[in-house]
Amino acid sequence: MLSVTDLAAGYGKAVQALHGVTLEVPDQHVVAVLGSNGAGKSTLLRAISATLGLHRGSVTRGEVTLDGRRIDTLDPAEVVHAGVVQVPEGRQVFGRMTVEENLRAGAATVKSSAAVSQARDRVLELFPPIAERLGQRAGLLSGGEQQMLAIGRALMSTPKVLLLDEPSLGLAPKIITQIGEIVTEINRRGISVVLIEQNATMALSVAHSAYVLEVGRVAASGPAAELSNTEDLARLYLGGHAESERQAHEEEDLAAAASRPTLTRWAG
Repeated sequence: MLSVTDLAAGYGKAVQALHGVTLEVPDQHVVAVLGSNGAGKSTLLRAISATLGLHRGSVTRGEVTLDGRRIDTLDPAEVVHAGVVQVPEGRQVFGRMTVEENLRAGAATVKSSAAVSQARDRVLELFPPIAERLGQRAGLLSGGEQQMLAIGRALMSTPKVLLLDEPSLGLAPKIITQIGEIVTEINRRGISVVLIEQNATMALSVAHSAYVLEVGRVAASGPAAELSNTEDLARLYLGGHAESERQAHEEEDLAAAASRPTLTRWAG
């Protein structure tokens, strides 16, 4: 369904973030993309969703296709309309808007009111805690609820492919497990998922296949079950090195959000 071919991308002339990355996301598959900070994972998602230009970056070579149609030449709204939606890192909800208004914003590209209503019902069925808080401001939700809302808002556009950038970042271990269960359920409903994760254990447990990026290049790829048993991968991403990287990333995220309280637990 989604193909990335020989993709090179960077930020200005000084920073080359991706060097000829090629990957495939088959229909109704979960594909994990692993790698340490700076490996190019977020740049890859931005290139796929055509939002790289919003971060002063650009694709310099290669292409991205969906069902055989090039989408790397489209603008971000057209990519969403084509069926590819990204959930950015950091639970970026509209804090001053209600939960209901956030969901409505996610359906901005959907013209059929019946389709919007059906998507809303599916999202609320998937995320009961936010169904109980439709009139509450999103900024007052717990960290776990905000992540649910960010994913639910993306699902309102009825995507074919969902791009998730570090959905477990800053969340408690119990909730990380629930995030994995949510990814599995979304995929069970027929949506392909590209999952960027520092938590390799969770990512590999829910993915069909995985790619490992190192300094903007694909260093390894294959079935998730096989990669999880690879000695080098276990040492780099399933051991103490990966955990310390993830904790450092979490601390940065929490420090940036220190001005508002965030509860890392599911409510309800």
